[in-house]
Amino acid sequence: MTLEQIFATRAARLKASEIRELLKLLDQPDILSFAGGIPDPSLFPAEAFAQAFAEALTPSRQAQALQYSISEGYLPLRRWLAAHMGTLGVPCGTDNILITSGSQQALDYLGKLFLSPGDTALVGWPTYLGALAAFNAYEPEYDRLRIGSNRSAADYMAQAEVAGGRVKMAYLSADFANPTGETVDRAGREQLLDQAEAMDCAVIEDAAYQALRYDGDPVPPILALEIARKGSVEACRTIYCGSFSKTLSPGLRVGWVVASQAVIRQLVLMKQAADLHSSSINQIAIHSVAERLFDSHVASLRAVYQRRRDAMLDGLARHMPDGVTWTRPEGGMFVWLTLPTGLDGADLLARSLETVKVAFVPGRAFFADGSGANSLRLSFSCASESMIEDGMKRLGALLRDAQAGR
Repeated sequence: MTLEQIFATRAARLKASEIRELLKLLDQPDILSFAGGIPDPSLFPAEAFAQAFAEALTPSRQAQALQYSISEGYLPLRRWLAAHMGTLGVPCGTDNILITSGSQQALDYLGKLFLSPGDTALVGWPTYLGALAAFNAYEPEYDRLRIGSNRSAADYMAQAEVAGGRVKMAYLSADFANPTGETVDRAGREQLLDQAEAMDCAVIEDAAYQALRYDGDPVPPILALEIARKGSVEACRTIYCGSFSKTLSPGLRVGWVVASQAVIRQLVLMKQAADLHSSSINQIAIHSVAERLFDSHVASLRAVYQRRRDAMLDGLARHMPDGVTWTRPEGGMFVWLTLPTGLDGADLLARSLETVKVAFVPGRAFFADGSGANSLRLSFSCASESMIEDGMKRLGALLRDAQAGR
């Protein structure tokens, strides 16, 4: 008898993240890595955080910074977030906001809140693999969310019934999605709201990259569009998940959820059961830095990342062989490549690491059904423009050899 024999059935659905494993390659100096979708650490506002932590630990504030706190989150931070969400067209109060340990924790809680075994989660094909990892533990079925298609709500619901449950949520990153970099236009967002009403399901809006727009006109958040329809966040089925990880610091693990109070109350109960509350001192520091320089810092990030995005698109145009296509994101951190049929991203990665020393993420990991073998994700966020040029040249040569059967 071993403990493995009495694990819950959900344990069999837990898988290691391919990206977490690939991040280990960042420590190898001979690898040009476009694998990790992480912020450039040289751009962190480190001095501002040093000051914020020092202030938090002064005699007058250290008790609050080092003590237990309320599960909902640090009130001044929630007040700042309420004002910030207002600028995005989402009027809300502090009671509509929960601070989480990154938006990843929010996805786990929302899976726990909505999904019973056999229920259906509608997701992109491909979609963020961290969302799949969070939802998998709750044993759902997955169906392909087709925005802009003719597929009706009735079709989704019928398929869910065949699987033995019902459609409980539609999950998407509407702005510069991980992994594709694509954005859902306003018409697509409105269509999704119509379908969610017909299916009576939740809409999970993952807005991790929303602040990182480089060109094109901003599109209102899905939650903003629904509030415009219904008059109040309290009447909305959309749940907005935000994060400071891509703008200020991923290591402090501070994210937030905006939703109706009925949803927030349930998430607070989960927070209490899971970890009581997010780190008090980290929330205080994030609030201090956000209040001082959020807008100016994000503007500087946009300028740097836009140059890197442009360098990658230019490099792909120069060096990719015929038959390779890619997305052209208006923001975020990713470009998605589709390879000619017959090429496998995982096989290509193994060959790449051995020969041209370029790392990327094979596409299969982002598909709920394990398809998408002939695709891969590239991230430009941590690469210099010269590194990007060199990497695209090497990758293009590798793909030519692969197509030629060499």
